[in-house]
Formats: sequence, C-alpha cells, structure tokens
Amino acid sequence: MRDGVRLGVDVGSVRVGLAVCDPSGSIASPVETLKRDRTQRSDLRRIAAEIAERDALEVVIGLPVSLSGREGPAAAAVRDYAADLAGMVAPVPVRLVDERLSTVSAHQALTASGRSGRRHREVVDQVAAVLILQTALDAERATGRPPGSTVDPGPAPG
Repeated sequence: MRDGVRLGVDVGSVRVGLAVCDPSGSIASPVETLKRDRTQRSDLRRIAAEIAERDALEVVIGLPVSLSGREGPAAAAVRDYAADLAGMVAPVPVRLVDERLSTVSAHQALTASGRSGRRHREVVDQVAAVLILQTALDAERATGRPPGSTVDPGPAPG
C-alpha cells in the first residue's frame, strides 16, 4: 500500500462531492460538495487547489457504469470531466474506478444514520465520494495495485 493523501471525487450533473484520505491511505473522510460550473470551471479549479494544498498522491474519480458493466452518457461525461481535471493537475495521476451503486449506498447510509431524505442532497455527493475513495483504498490494500485506470490528460480547460 502506497502512503499518501488521495482525493476522491463523485461527479454529478449538478454537484461534485469531494473526499480525502489520511496520509497512510487508510480512512476516507468527506471534504465538501461543489456546484458544477460548466462555464467558469470553478469546481475543477477548486479540486486542483485541494490537490495542491494537500500535496495529494492521486485523484480517484468514480465512473458510473450500469450493473451490466456498460457505460452510458453519464460515464462519457465523467470521462470528459476526468480528462479535463487530469490536464489541470498533471503530473498528479487521475484514476477512474467503478462506482456502481455508490450514490444508492450513500443514500442508504444517510437514512441509516437518521438523516431525513430531504436533507440528503446537501451531503450525499460527499458521502458517495467517501465510498468511492474508501473502496479504492481497500482494493489497493487487498491487491497491492492502484485501483482503476489512469486517465490521459486532455488539454487544460481555459
């Protein structure tokens, strides 16, 4: 298992959830929820700043695939987002990992904790990011290999 802080990202069409792990790569914790900003790209800039501030080893982004393993329009949008981020933060690697059911699991965890359904929206993206990152950390610990696949950087967004 590699030591180093990693940032977990749950990319949605409206919001982006962020999570971070401790320097030993053991435990993921929520950071914040960002509003998607397709015009100014302030969400991407905020993530890049978080990576720099924490001297992150890598970024782990959840890739939404169907239960059958197929990728649809949401996965294509996340791949584009990941490539944009990778272009901004290179040489820090950005990795895509399967995030099947992370949002469903996040809603279930929030309900189990006693948080009302109406209040899930405020934090569900952060909880999903925590689940994505924790799953990636656990997979690396079990296999000894970084999880998912590395994203080739696109041109840095303007």
